[in-house]
Amino acid sequence: MAVPEKGRTFLGFDFSTQQIKAIAVDDSLRVVHESAVQFDIDLPEFRTHGGAHIREDKLTVTSPTIMWVKAFDLLMDKMKKDNFDFSKVAALSGTGQQHGSVYWKHGAQKVLKSLQPDKSLHQQLQDQFSVEDSPIWMDSSTTKQCQQLENKLGGPQTVANITGSRAYERFTGNQIAKVFETNKEAYDNTERISLVSSFAASLFYGDYAPIDHSDGSGMNLMDINSLDWCDEALDACAPGLKNKLGKLVPSFESLGQVSAYFVDRYGFTPDCVVVAFTGDNPASLAGMTLQEGDVAISLGTSDCLFLWLHHPKPALEGHIFANPVCGSDYMALLCFKNGSLTRENIRDSCADGSWEKFEKSLKSTARGNDGNIGIYFDVQEITPSAVGLHRVNASDQKVPAFPKDTEIRALVEGQFMAKRVHAENLGYDLSKAARVLATGGASANLTILQVLSDVFNTPVYVQDTANSACLGCAYRAKHGLLGGSKTVFSDVVAMAPECKLATKPSPDADSIYTPLVARYKLLEESIRE
Repeated sequence: MAVPEKGRTFLGFDFSTQQIKAIAVDDSLRVVHESAVQFDIDLPEFRTHGGAHIREDKLTVTSPTIMWVKAFDLLMDKMKKDNFDFSKVAALSGTGQQHGSVYWKHGAQKVLKSLQPDKSLHQQLQDQFSVEDSPIWMDSSTTKQCQQLENKLGGPQTVANITGSRAYERFTGNQIAKVFETNKEAYDNTERISLVSSFAASLFYGDYAPIDHSDGSGMNLMDINSLDWCDEALDACAPGLKNKLGKLVPSFESLGQVSAYFVDRYGFTPDCVVVAFTGDNPASLAGMTLQEGDVAISLGTSDCLFLWLHHPKPALEGHIFANPVCGSDYMALLCFKNGSLTRENIRDSCADGSWEKFEKSLKSTARGNDGNIGIYFDVQEITPSAVGLHRVNASDQKVPAFPKDTEIRALVEGQFMAKRVHAENLGYDLSKAARVLATGGASANLTILQVLSDVFNTPVYVQDTANSACLGCAYRAKHGLLGGSKTVFSDVVAMAPECKLATKPSPDADSIYTPLVARYKLLEESIRE
């Protein structure tokens, strides 16, 4: 019997690097429950640091697969102890840290299908993994495998054109290739390879859950054009890989009903629907309720930029993923390593460590900074691959330093011009921009947001997106229940908390920043490694 609309809830789960979290929302998408289990604190027997083990080579980074299962047991028992009513859950979905992989041993499917409700999951699954320590996104030990993939497919741009990204060390296909090359016995003993997201879905589903299109885009194995496996990429990584990966499904697809294990042990209704799980970045897009024409910028330790795209243009920097809530569209992700720490460094050197003085200096300088441009890469940047401090004056002559007020504006403008340049490189059309959604620590500073609005010539909105990935999966659960591809996601989340207008672009913003951005682009190209 289906859960009545009145009183029904939707559950989202987040299997992230450091914790597993659950958020429940009611039919109006208001949060009604939150629970979490921290790996380091609640499961000290696994001796993880930040949820992971960093090996002696400093490149290999893994997490114990069974730790995730045991943490999940703890989370479910914690929710039960808190009297959470599982019988009202109409649908659930979830997310996992992207790129991580789980290796199920031959025979594990049979165990998943016959779970006993009087025993914990970790008791029943502790011997069901052929690789006990899952490679995760922090791993950078697969440079050799990345080179092999790019060589076999025709170079980094070809790999990007097919899979949405050039070969990256953390991407799953290259991790699988390393397992095959260094631990063939374990690979041969593997019945199914899951992403962290589809692994988590499998626990609820009581069978191997398929990998979804959006998280599958982060493997260097899926053709983002056909939304199916790329046979050439599979063959380049390991033999027989397609059978071990299973089929791909849309991110909003209903997989079926929750396993009888959860009905008997926790009181779920047998009709509770399991919607495909996805990666944490796609789930964040859903949690931030992005729509066509939107840009989301998270201003944190690293700055991240999310785009909703119709016609992506894969590049050597950034990533193109299948869109998690609209099957015909895409999303892009760009990461900029020099974020808040770089802003703090300039604050300390040019504003006596005071945000108030920093803001005053920013206000005192003219839009466009009289033609002065700065690039501030204190540490090796990802987008683009470059490092160092680079300044040019209005005549494009290199200069060693700027006056302090000029330095502050050069930093802020430079950071946002970089984001616009690389967004446009991936297919973002500024003329069709609807809004910029700003989150993270620096989004509280209206003066910084004004520069962002001016550079993008687009209104900037702010929203509280704490736990956006987990929340997005609660939203996605309802979307999947209501029909997924037959239902427009923006209609489903229309009742979600609205973002607030922070600032609008200045009237002269386009005339100032369009030529300045073109000059910035040339400067950046000149410093690439």
